[in-house]
Amino acid sequence: MIHIKYVMRNIVWYIAAISVFHAINASAQNNGINSVDANLTGSMNSVESITASRLPGGEVLVKIGLKQEISTPPEVFTIGTPPRIALTFSKTSNGLDKKSQEFGEGDLRSATVVQAGERTRLVLNLNRMLTYDTPKIDGNSLVMILKPADGMAGSVVSTFAESRTGKQKHNLRDIDFHRGKNGEGRIQVDLSDPNVGIDIKQQGKVLLVDFLKTSLPGNLKRKLDVADFATPVQILDTFEQGENVRLVIEPKNQWEYSAYQADNKFIIEVKQIIEDKKAEKARLGYTGEKLTLNFQNITAREALSVIADFTNFNIVISDTVTGSLTLRLKDVPWDQALDIILQSKGLDKRVNGNVMQVAPREEIATKEKIELTANQDIANLEPLRTESFQLSYMKGADMATLLSNDKQRILSKRGSAVVDTRTNTIFVQDIPSGLDEARKIIKQLDVAVRQVIIEARFVEATESFSRILGGKLNSQFNATNVPGYYNPGTGIATGSTLNLPGQGGAATLGMVFTAAAGQALSLELSASQIDGISKSIASPRVLTADSTPATISTGTQIPYQSVSAAGTTTIFKDALLSLTVTPKITPDDKVNMKVTLSQDTQGPPAGTAGPTINTKKIDTQVLVENGGTLVVGGVYSQNESEAKNSVPLLADIPLLGWFFKNETIARDKRELLVFITPKILSDSLNFR
Repeated sequence: MIHIKYVMRNIVWYIAAISVFHAINASAQNNGINSVDANLTGSMNSVESITASRLPGGEVLVKIGLKQEISTPPEVFTIGTPPRIALTFSKTSNGLDKKSQEFGEGDLRSATVVQAGERTRLVLNLNRMLTYDTPKIDGNSLVMILKPADGMAGSVVSTFAESRTGKQKHNLRDIDFHRGKNGEGRIQVDLSDPNVGIDIKQQGKVLLVDFLKTSLPGNLKRKLDVADFATPVQILDTFEQGENVRLVIEPKNQWEYSAYQADNKFIIEVKQIIEDKKAEKARLGYTGEKLTLNFQNITAREALSVIADFTNFNIVISDTVTGSLTLRLKDVPWDQALDIILQSKGLDKRVNGNVMQVAPREEIATKEKIELTANQDIANLEPLRTESFQLSYMKGADMATLLSNDKQRILSKRGSAVVDTRTNTIFVQDIPSGLDEARKIIKQLDVAVRQVIIEARFVEATESFSRILGGKLNSQFNATNVPGYYNPGTGIATGSTLNLPGQGGAATLGMVFTAAAGQALSLELSASQIDGISKSIASPRVLTADSTPATISTGTQIPYQSVSAAGTTTIFKDALLSLTVTPKITPDDKVNMKVTLSQDTQGPPAGTAGPTINTKKIDTQVLVENGGTLVVGGVYSQNESEAKNSVPLLADIPLLGWFFKNETIARDKRELLVFITPKILSDSLNFR
């Protein structure tokens, strides 16, 4: 954690130093004196003591003892984050033997006193924001009462700057709104000069920004609806209020804001509040602790020093870093504040450990180019060394190709790799840095490949049903008693038979009636029903290494004869059950597989073309958890048939018609499912 007391001490010191610098210059110009030493003559007052005591109602009485009586109270301003009250004494020094003093009175934590030239700034560090009465002069003492800010609930005020130009009137030149790259609403206000006083107040669900002693051009007096930009900001309303200009920002939902000023540009960013603050900071790219800065015409070198003190970084600033800027930042991550300073002045940084180097971009680029050129010259002159690596799992030729690939060389331009295939040893010759890179690559790649066992299941279920109903009427007549039915060649009488109609293969119930010798009448009833269920399971499995294709197959070769002009030839057709798979193990121990499954069976002959092959095949790519089972395909088929054999007219007679007809009903259902299960073998089962 950053110690706020230490940080505030440095920030206040720089603010006081800049203020004194401008005061001295102004005084010198008014008196026609170029040397600032003329202003340092005369008697100086000093801060001799600071005491605090708690009053009823949570109030705190602060008494500041001075060496001499002062005629006018000091300048006072407040900053909300972190909460503090600052008093600036002119022509006053720090008469205490220390720069900070701890208190435990109410919400007053400590006081920090910093002297810069002939000005001294006293900062009261608070636990929460307090209001105060105007400091009163009591002889050689200054008395002020700090009160709880209960009346300010729901309203947080941040004074960014005080206008230091007296009665001078400022103006706003332009107000622009657009959506930031991370979805925040970004309001940019162009100021006439950097010295415009600005107050920001969060009041209820709106944000109020007051530009002090400022005028507003007529074209900027408007109310804008910016809801279509898809940011938290919905309405922007700008208008004059007395001597000031007020900008009202109306966001929606939960939001937070940050504001900063760089020279003549004042920028407010309104962002959606996300519960996970750390994740949001990481997404935006800024993760530093937030800070609030308020500088006018501070040099870039001093601003960078403030950031260095806040972060405990050792900073090295190039002599070519010059210029000044006005900087107002509120609740901004320190790394974002640093980027703002660098971008506004065309600077860049390089960090090495806890040392930060800051210089103009062109200067850093030139130095890096010189350094790279020197390193290249050293690499071209550095002596070569040779080192051997005996590989355990990877082929030496593959490793040599990888190290010496012209498109992306691991070795330097002078490096080379040679392989001894007998011992699977690779000899690498290169400069020491190239050998270090080769050693890292070989250690990373020469490892045992993980293995996967893949099991597939073909499950085919068949359900069949058939029913036969019908009758048969049979009449036989002997030709002995019927003229014209005698066969003289054989001497055997011929007869006539009448079958109405019959069905073979069915269970029958029959009756025979005999009228006379050689004459008979038979009656048969047939009925049959067949129910059948069958299952067929085939389960091929194969073991393979990660990212290596594997195939397993089993089945028969069916021979058949082929006749051609060259003669008769025996040809074989394959009817196989096969599995081809290429697994890829993902970092989270899942298996991504490219799978080809096929199950072929012999069908009926197709004449001279040979037998037919019934084929079932699946070609797909799936992602399966380790040990999980997935249905990768399925086929469902259903066949229904009805057949009727009858004697016309007679079959339509109720009840008796069954003696003259039969009906056959057949239903056949088939369902094929294909399951696949990969299992990653543990390291103990892999060869190492």
